[in-house]
Amino acid sequence: MKRIASFEVDHDKLQKGLYISRVDGDVVTYDIRMKKPNGGDYLANGTMHTLEHLIATYVRNSRWADAVVYAGPMGCRTGFYLLLRDSVNHTQALELIRSAFTFVAGFEGAIPGVSRRECGNYLEHNLCGAKATAADMLEVLQDWTEEKMDYDA
Repeated sequence: MKRIASFEVDHDKLQKGLYISRVDGDVVTYDIRMKKPNGGDYLANGTMHTLEHLIATYVRNSRWADAVVYAGPMGCRTGFYLLLRDSVNHTQALELIRSAFTFVAGFEGAIPGVSRRECGNYLEHNLCGAKATAADMLEVLQDWTEEKMDYDA
């Protein structure tokens, strides 16, 4: 079998940040790396689940909602993928991701889609963890630029 592109990335060198993972036709996959791979510190399930609900809700209600294909966690629990149509350029994607983390870091109230009827694991959420992770990522991405989105940059 052919190796998939994400397995070609040297995860021992990868740091927290935002990267362009791949481009498939008109869809760009962004790697939102929230934890250093193989660093022993991973997104806890409840934190990751709450981040998923809040980030997905935010981006699907943003001005780029029509370009959002997918927003969700990586199985390794070190980050998320955001898939956007290429009608959103890389600088706009960075802006969207920063604003999503700003939304999460300041979020108060009921987590969207968290009732038993709406969610397959409605009891496993951690808003405090999601907010702390979002605040951390805002610091990481504060001076991030499009030039830094290359895995080898």
